[in-house]
Amino acid sequence: MHKNLFRIALGATVGLASANVSAAAVVTSVGGSDPASIQSTVDAYRTTLGTLNANVTGSFAGGRREINWDGVPDALSAPNNLPADFFNVNSPRGAVFSGPGTGFQVSANAVNPTSTPVEFGNINATYPGLFSTFSPQRLFTSLGSNIIDVSFFVPGSTTPALTQGFGAVFTDVDLASTTSIQYFGLNNVSLGTFFVPPDAVANEGLSFLGVRFTEGSVISRVRITSGNAALANGVNESAGVDLAALDDFIYGEPLAITAVPEPESYALMLAGLGVIGAVIRRRRKTAAA
Repeated sequence: MHKNLFRIALGATVGLASANVSAAAVVTSVGGSDPASIQSTVDAYRTTLGTLNANVTGSFAGGRREINWDGVPDALSAPNNLPADFFNVNSPRGAVFSGPGTGFQVSANAVNPTSTPVEFGNINATYPGLFSTFSPQRLFTSLGSNIIDVSFFVPGSTTPALTQGFGAVFTDVDLASTTSIQYFGLNNVSLGTFFVPPDAVANEGLSFLGVRFTEGSVISRVRITSGNAALANGVNESAGVDLAALDDFIYGEPLAITAVPEPESYALMLAGLGVIGAVIRRRRKTAAA
């Protein structure tokens, strides 16, 4: 097995949720008041992932993909829902959404055929006063929940994939240790939960959080928790209710999971590693004597 693929397979069962992997998680984050205040941090994270790839099927050898929502057609924007696989089928970027909510929505442009209010004003008239955009004009949210799962695939296919990093821009994060991204590796092993820093103003601020793992492509899924309540009619922001929405997603090129043993093979592999480790320890003790 190729050395790097061996590390991915092994880490999925014994290593990647432990403290040594947390140390290998490179975190990039910032809270600001407007796009200019977070731009350099977002760009620095982009640079760590590599060149922006075209929105085509198949995987490139490296680089990154991005979703900025602004190319979503009006027919699939508010007040209509966005298909969960739009960014794997319609615009192939290897990302598929899921979660406990009732669907997903991209906000409307200022000029649209249904005269729908911008920034989720169709859900609650107060929301355009809370949210702002990093890349105008659209935002993204889950409906009926503040949780969104993003799973990765080889773009345009149903082949599961791994990525080395994922980051997102948030708007109106007010409370610390509330909005977060949790990263998962193979076999649903948690790689850690990282909190998004609050922005720098009461409303319409922006925050960014991106994490990259130095092991390479180890992330199979991320779970985004936006604020502590779902956007809904009648749900208004207050001292204890923090509502947040999402803008740009930035992530490493999704690469197919290859040469990973079946579950039965993991046990044999780990047993073999244990024997090898015991032999090495005995040899060291003999040498020391």
